[in-house]
Amino acid sequence: MSIWLSIIVAGLINYLTRLGSVLLIKPQKLNSTLKSVLNYVPSAVFPAIIFPAVCLDNTGLIVEFTDPKVIATVIALLTGILSKNLTLTIITGLISYWIILFF
Repeated sequence: MSIWLSIIVAGLINYLTRLGSVLLIKPQKLNSTLKSVLNYVPSAVFPAIIFPAVCLDNTGLIVEFTDPKVIATVIALLTGILSKNLTLTIITGLISYWIILFF
């Protein structure tokens, strides 16, 4: 029971911290410079999340270019650049990863 209680408490803390930032920061009071800088935050955070998952193995060493994750990422990146379609990019990356992994 204590595991479930821990999960619920962690979820509530996470939710309340995110809700607090939404309720306390009023977009009308932000100046245009800050708004334009905040537009770059997702683009800056996304590579920091993706790089370790794709380029590092379980021990923290950089993987080789022949690793299925790297090849699928390159295919997905090219698909994203050419199509400008997020859904197609995700589907192409997943399918190419599965094909490389299982064949």
